[in-house]
Formats: sequence, structure tokens, C-alpha cells
Amino acid sequence: MTLVQYQGNVLAQSRAWTNLHDEELRRRTVKAAGEKDVAALVSLTLAYLAHQGGSGVLTSPRTVEAYALGTRQFVEYATANAVNLLRPGRHDAQTYINHMLAAGRKPAGVQLKVAAASCLYRALRWAGATEADPFRDAKVPKDRTPGIVKRPPYAEDDLQDVLEHANVHEKFLLFLIAHAGLRISEALALDWTDLDEGARRIHVRSGKGRKGRVVAMSTSLARAARQYRGQYGPGGPQHHDGRRATPPERVFRYGSTFTARYHLGKAFQAAGVPFRGFHPGRKYAGTRLVQQLKDFGRVAAHLGHESVDTTRKGYAQLAADDLKDDLAGW
Repeated sequence: MTLVQYQGNVLAQSRAWTNLHDEELRRRTVKAAGEKDVAALVSLTLAYLAHQGGSGVLTSPRTVEAYALGTRQFVEYATANAVNLLRPGRHDAQTYINHMLAAGRKPAGVQLKVAAASCLYRALRWAGATEADPFRDAKVPKDRTPGIVKRPPYAEDDLQDVLEHANVHEKFLLFLIAHAGLRISEALALDWTDLDEGARRIHVRSGKGRKGRVVAMSTSLARAARQYRGQYGPGGPQHHDGRRATPPERVFRYGSTFTARYHLGKAFQAAGVPFRGFHPGRKYAGTRLVQQLKDFGRVAAHLGHESVDTTRKGYAQLAADDLKDDLAGW
């Protein structure tokens, strides 16, 4: 049996290893770790993630991709620095963390890489190849800079400039991100039945953690949705190239973030506004709502945050001059 790198089916990925007898599972894992076989170790990690992880085979593709990349990078580091994967030294894990920090990687990014490397070691222990748990006591310093400062929202003027240069498709996608506050994965997963322009509601069925929610549409988003449905909805004109990469019930005729970035990036480029990804648009929605409502709970519900602290700390801190009217005359 040949073990290959993850290719999209987490169930098949898991079975490639779980179908092995325990001794064969251990033997192949020890061999892969000894040879620092990147493809096999990524495959093992993702099999463990699908079989024993918190979300199992329902783990999001984005998480799978992040763990695959993080595992690959750690194994490459271990190869370059003669780290024994099955018997790591007492300082090897912290040295890896310090190496990433010294290279300029931010603490939040380092934490993600540590999560992937830790998952690799859980997989190695699961396979019976080692008892090592090198990242158990390793420390990643906290980044005290608020998320809203590190990755600020798009400015109101910049979004207006982009909208002036955007076509029907680009406007609709931008409003979904910057008014409805949808994650790009949530936007791309929408079906036509999820949109109710009359009631100004969106049914998000594939939110983070597989949690659904109902999101209110702004007046501008509802108008953009009607225009988009008229051009691209069932029974409307076909896409310019006549092809579909997704089922016909899907709102967007592609399913990848890369393609969405290409489309929305064109509007930003035409407006002369730097495109910083989708998240600053989502932060715009959160920040504007907090300033308007002064209610983190309602904003957290709109954005689909499980914890209000996530909204408060990372997405929608009040502007520094929020109290200027209250302080007038002091």
C-alpha cells in the first residue's frame, strides 16, 4: 500500500493508516519518522486529525491545509537541523519556536505552527512510534498588540472607491464580507435558497465549527443581492465562459478562495486601493456595528463568534476617539 500526501478526502486519508494492523502501523510510522519522509508524515498527521481530532472527518479544509503546511515545515526544519523526531532533545521544541520568532514570524503565526507540530506528535504517539511530547512545556510569547491594530479594517472611503469600480458580482461579494460580515468560506458555501432579499436575511449553514446562523442584510446588500440574482441566478444569463466548478444551486460559480481573491482584487486594483484580503472587510462590519450599537453581544452574533471576547479583542474595538463627544466640555 502506498501512502500519499493529502489530496482532499480526509476519510480515505484516515483509512490508509487505520486499516493497518497495529504493528504495521508502528513499523511504517517509525520508518517515516526515521527517514523524515515529509509526505508520509503529513499523511499520518492528517489521518490522525480525521480519526481522532475534535472534528474528525468534518475538520474544515482550511484547518486541514494549515496542519499539512505546518507539519511539512516542521519536518523540513527537523531535517535541516538534525532533530531526531522520535527522540527529540529537551530543548528542540523551544529552539524551533525561537527560530521562527527570530526569523520575524509573529507569535500568532508561530502558535499555529506549534499546533501543527504538536498534532504530528500526537499522531506519532497514536501510532505507537514514540512517547515523546516535546511541545508540552514549550512557550510561545503572547502578542499584546490588539488584532484590530495588527490587521485594521478597510477604511470607509476605500470601500466606497472600490464599489464605484466594481461590477455586479464584485459588489455583491464585497457587501457579503463588509456588511454581512461573512467569512469568505461562508460566502462561497451559500446556496440560492439561503438568500432572502425580501426579508433581508441570509441563512449561513456552514459557519465556523459547523454552526449555522441567520444574518441580517443591509439595504445595500439586499439591493446588490437582487441585482446579482437577476444576472447570475437560476434561469438568468450564464457565466461568461459557460462553465461551473460548483453545483448549480450554489450562489457563486467557483468554490475557491483563490478565485474569489482574483475577482475582488480586480475591483480594488481598479480603484487604486491595496487589497489586504477578506478579513479586513469582516473587521469593517464588526467595527462599524460596535460603534453604532455599543453592544458586543449583538455584534458577536452577527459575525458568528462563539465568544464575545473574540469580538471585543480582535475584531471590533471601539475607536480611540469614541468618547470625544462625551468628553466635550470637560
